Amino acid sequence: MSGIGRTERVQVVVIGAGQAGLSVGYHLARRGIQFVILEAKARVGDTWRERWDSLRLFTPGSLDGLDGMPFPAPRHRFPTKDEMADYLEAYAARFDLPVRTGVRVTRLTRRGERYLVEAGEHRFEADHVVVAMATFQDPRVPAFAADLAPEIRQLHSVEYRRPSQLQPGGVLVVGAGNSGAEIALEAVRNGHPTWLSGRDTGKLPFRIDWLLSRLVLQPLLLRVIFHRLLTVDTPMGRKVRPKVIGTGGPLIRTLPKDLLAAGVQRVGRTAGTRDGKPVLEDGTLIEATNVVWCTGFHPGFSWIDLPVLDEHGEPRHERGLLPDEPGLSFVGLHFLYSMSSTMIHGVGRDAERIAEAVEKRLNARAAGRRSVPVAAA
Repeated sequence: MSGIGRTERVQVVVIGAGQAGLSVGYHLARRGIQFVILEAKARVGDTWRERWDSLRLFTPGSLDGLDGMPFPAPRHRFPTKDEMADYLEAYAARFDLPVRTGVRVTRLTRRGERYLVEAGEHRFEADHVVVAMATFQDPRVPAFAADLAPEIRQLHSVEYRRPSQLQPGGVLVVGAGNSGAEIALEAVRNGHPTWLSGRDTGKLPFRIDWLLSRLVLQPLLLRVIFHRLLTVDTPMGRKVRPKVIGTGGPLIRTLPKDLLAAGVQRVGRTAGTRDGKPVLEDGTLIEATNVVWCTGFHPGFSWIDLPVLDEHGEPRHERGLLPDEPGLSFVGLHFLYSMSSTMIHGVGRDAERIAEAVEKRLNARAAGRRSVPVAAA
């Protein structure tokens, strides 16, 4: 496609070529459905490549493969983020998935019974659209970040790559979830006085790299508890879901005692600024020369020009399907169906269910068109 305004017609547009989008593509391809996957990044896997250098997956190699292709790593080793990026790129190539890279969607709307997807000079008209993206799109920082002194270096976790980005002096990491804990540990080990600010998110009661964990506890946690017990179909899952969506999960690899042993100072919530410096809710002034915001993300779905988002910008859905907008689906959302919905080993189940729903809808529409009398048509 070259000219502005030219519209390409396809059955299905999948937005996002991460593990969710590629999983959807795999299951659509198996059903013989015509589709295209649109990816804003230059390469499949770049979302992983652009994360901080030392990041490793929390799941072992045995659980890191998508449907149809095992992950090429020892079953008990935790792959690096670059290995995951390369795996996703290889997955797309192996199944010849029609991915268009460098195509960022800027608007999604509906024209009659079909959907219009706009992406710069590209336009796609589709019977069905699958948004295959997590709600981790737009970095979120508190408003008072603008009041910090200009000499304080500020980074969001999405911008952080390595300790060399930090200037000499103390580091305040705001947000005590997994990202914050890992970045704080890396900062203190590289000679920076480090404070980790935020509420206690809880922790796993075991180390994920213990032999017993690898053989028994990891499979129990990931395959049974996260995948089958904590779902929207179970009372426990429905109880846990709002907390997980609102505040995130427990610390997995970097535990509180690791932070304490390394010299990270755990402090309360960062509430504002005073004299251009960050201040805690108890009034303590933090003499930091760096602030790393691990404060999460806005959903990033403002480009969806349809009445499907709630007051928080989150899609109103039932297991990824929208009753009032049956031609639009979501995969990859946090706890879409289960705790494992955003995990590599869990996304395939959601993707297969959505692909099946898409196939049924397309078949029903095709049958309806065939049944229309010639005179009426």
